[in-house]
Amino acid sequence: MDPRNLLTALRDQKPLVHCITNYVAMNVAANVVLAAGASPAMVHAEEEIAEFTPICGALTINIGTLSAGWAASMKTAVRVANDHNVPWVLDPVAHFISQYRKGVAQDLLALRPAIVRGNASEILALAGEAGEGKGADSGDAVEAAENAARTLASAYGTVVAVTGPVDFVTDGTQTAKVSGGSAIMPSVTALGCSQTALMGAYAASGPAFDAALATLAHFKVAGTKAAEKAAGPGSFQVHFLDALTATQPSHLASAIA
Repeated sequence: MDPRNLLTALRDQKPLVHCITNYVAMNVAANVVLAAGASPAMVHAEEEIAEFTPICGALTINIGTLSAGWAASMKTAVRVANDHNVPWVLDPVAHFISQYRKGVAQDLLALRPAIVRGNASEILALAGEAGEGKGADSGDAVEAAENAARTLASAYGTVVAVTGPVDFVTDGTQTAKVSGGSAIMPSVTALGCSQTALMGAYAASGPAFDAALATLAHFKVAGTKAAEKAAGPGSFQVHFLDALTATQPSHLASAIA
């Protein structure tokens, strides 16, 4: 499927996306998914997962505010998703800051997500390479992580999306780059985490590589438009949500190289 057509499919289907994400990102992620045209659900209790995850179009896992209880819920949800052919997306936020977080990220990666989304430092570290990450912020250029992304994609049968000023996405064979957006975006809390949630909505609507590519393009197009009206990070958030809704399938092509 042409990734540009996935936006039409997403809005027609309005997939339910099971988002196990962090406390900081919940509100932003829910609003982003809604603005794009899908339906978010922030369900994290392990007791609900067996019944809830199978009815969803996709699952997204974000380890930003990790705890033992949430880690158990994440792993249970992933296993249920795999059993029911529900595609899932992994966002290994700052997984290199502690051995505990690193172990959880590796355990989740071993369960073979459809898509892994992270910044360059996170992708380098996930592949076992040294990076310059500082907490959730990348200290590495996207280009520095391209080979690590290919390695991870080939080893785990996944699509890897490396986000930055120019995004890079690969399934180990195919590659693409996505440009645009705004320099304001990194100053808005949880936009990256919300992109993971939206990637789940796209993954529910079409193939993983196309889903990752379409999500990245949707964000870049909306970010460019929002920056034209924004005075700073505060007003950018409002204009960005509006721009997500206003983005049309034909607009996505402008961001994809």
